[in-house]
Amino acid sequence: MGRWIETLRGSRKGAIGTVIAMTVLTCGIAGARAQDEILIGQTIPYSGPVSALSVIGNTHQAFFTRLNEQGGINGRKVKLLSVDDGYSPPKTVEMTRRLVEQDKVFLMFASVGTPTNVAVHKYLNSRKVPQLFVTTGATRWADPANYPWTMGWQQSYTGEARVFAKYILGNIKDPKIAILSQNDESGKDMLAGFIEGLGEGASKMIVRSVTYEATDPTVDSQIIDLKASGANVFMNFATPKFAAQAIRRARDLGWRPTQFVSSVSATIASVLKPAGADADSNIIVTQYVKDTTDATWKDDPAMKEYLAFMSKYYPQGNAADQFGVLAYSIAQTLVQVLVQCGNDVTRERIMREAANLRQLKLPLLLPGIEINTSPTNFQPIQQARLARFDGTTYVLFGDVIDVDQPARAK
Repeated sequence: MGRWIETLRGSRKGAIGTVIAMTVLTCGIAGARAQDEILIGQTIPYSGPVSALSVIGNTHQAFFTRLNEQGGINGRKVKLLSVDDGYSPPKTVEMTRRLVEQDKVFLMFASVGTPTNVAVHKYLNSRKVPQLFVTTGATRWADPANYPWTMGWQQSYTGEARVFAKYILGNIKDPKIAILSQNDESGKDMLAGFIEGLGEGASKMIVRSVTYEATDPTVDSQIIDLKASGANVFMNFATPKFAAQAIRRARDLGWRPTQFVSSVSATIASVLKPAGADADSNIIVTQYVKDTTDATWKDDPAMKEYLAFMSKYYPQGNAADQFGVLAYSIAQTLVQVLVQCGNDVTRERIMREAANLRQLKLPLLLPGIEINTSPTNFQPIQQARLARFDGTTYVLFGDVIDVDQPARAK
């Protein structure tokens, strides 16, 4: 943590000045529930069909526990109220209203899920409560003109899908494409971006496209249907539980297309291992954070610090789970925003500084990838690289790609 704070100090010359005297981040806050704490809230699917994403909430709780042990922010402890919504939009509404109206949280931080966050999108904006660094890649989180109190964090689903499309066009001869997607806004974003990336020939290349509901028990029937299409390319745009099912079922059926897995499921620990995918080497994903299973980073100081953090503060977690790296980096981004606030932290200032991140290089972002935002750009992560699973880990290939204008990978 201390090394990262020094990195922040160097990246914002003059913004922090002498306010940081030790390894304690300093920032005043207005509107907190109590004078000695900063209260933030989030909803997480600790149960339900995407409970694999509960790692995000658990990592955040561990992160703020460590921050508090180191003195908190300007002597104030950061209290995170992280509650289970079961990936159920009605439950999300209930829990969010309780956090805002009864617990009086200062902001909502990194809540997980597209349909769940959609359910409280208008509510939070109407009350001018920051809905900051939403943990989903739906395009609606980058709409400052209409929703100035909401900002996402990760790359957009549409941009990610365009990257996949461009790769297919440049590297796979005569592609016959089958698609599995969730029947909600996240799945529709992926599908729209993919079709856009394929261009005029999309209708000829896509031979079958099916969806599933988050409440479905399995996607076995969908995979049987997709295999029957004769496709040699499989776009697995599913959440972790269903992505793992799809990978396993395709293998059991003897169907071995080139497979593209969306970033929400691009984790070995929560998807490929449960799928028994150790022998598969035909899976391609996008990455923008370092992979704990990649030997490239075994001597990387930032990775060593992260693994030490996990060992001490979240020992029951799986350090190989990429959702932890994602959560850790999102939390570091919030810290940077608070640092930029100085001693004037209001909800308005929070959003202004969140929209003023310049060339922020977090320790666990891949080299060459940085965070940039502005009052008209609410998309912090806009770059990624492609990686291929080799049966053990993901191996990066090609250059850093702008997901808004994806270049053909090498």
